[in-house]
Amino acid sequence: MRPHFTWQLRSRALELGRRTIIMGVLNVTPDSFSDGGRFFEPQAAIEHGLKLLDEGADILDIGGESTRPGAMAASAGPAVSAEEELRRVMPVLEELLGSRPQAIVSIDTYKAQVARKAVEAGAEIANDVSGLQWDAAMASALAGLKCGVVLMHMRGRPAEWRTLPPLPEPVGLVSRELRRGADAAVSAGITRQRIVLDPGFGFGKSFEENYPLLAHFDALQELRYPLLAGVSRKSFIGRTLATNGNDAPPEERLYGSLAAMTVAILKGAHIVRVHDVKAAVQAAKIADAIVQRF
Repeated sequence: MRPHFTWQLRSRALELGRRTIIMGVLNVTPDSFSDGGRFFEPQAAIEHGLKLLDEGADILDIGGESTRPGAMAASAGPAVSAEEELRRVMPVLEELLGSRPQAIVSIDTYKAQVARKAVEAGAEIANDVSGLQWDAAMASALAGLKCGVVLMHMRGRPAEWRTLPPLPEPVGLVSRELRRGADAAVSAGITRQRIVLDPGFGFGKSFEENYPLLAHFDALQELRYPLLAGVSRKSFIGRTLATNGNDAPPEERLYGSLAAMTVAILKGAHIVRVHDVKAAVQAAKIADAIVQRF
């Protein structure tokens, strides 16, 4: 059974658990793994964001820095400055909220400066792939902003992923580290009701580690937080769908993504982060019809 929560955002609340919440991905970057920079230009990003909302996205997750392998340095410094990230995302965020003032927008960033500007402009949620680890000012900034917060689990930085040692028990490690991160967030002043946890499929997990994490996603319910699953177009799906020794490219991972997303919903995901919103909305309705009966 999927537990119910009330997720407190900046200016409103979302009921989680009655149905799956669809978070649509909007990458305003020149080098995204999933769309190759198709929405880097502001007008293209705005049009795509409106399309995702029309297709049924409950949340738009806008990001201005790619976290694909090779896009970020192994050092502590950011690959994209806060100023450049703001230049990319703010015109898109402001135009979308101007056109659709009731839309729920999430800012996908690990930088306090970017989160602050975006939330002050109307974003309801900060989605931090580093789990508050990469900017020492992030936790206190989000506590003060009183917005919704997504804490994701990541092992190392993208440039390090290929050299990370294997995980003997990925579910246990991810669960422990997510709990530690959530406890730290609460200690920093972010109220529990504002936090959603994301195990970070593909982020520092190998092909062999993502499937146990998906198969045992329901074990994360023991953390007693709402859960987000982002499996859309991930490389472990492309590897499974490989033909003639070649991984399926991101644009050919739709059906595999929907299958993995459905498993996550049946295992307790409250929110799914997806690229293909229309298809995800339909698949989630079927999965929810099953979840609601148990």
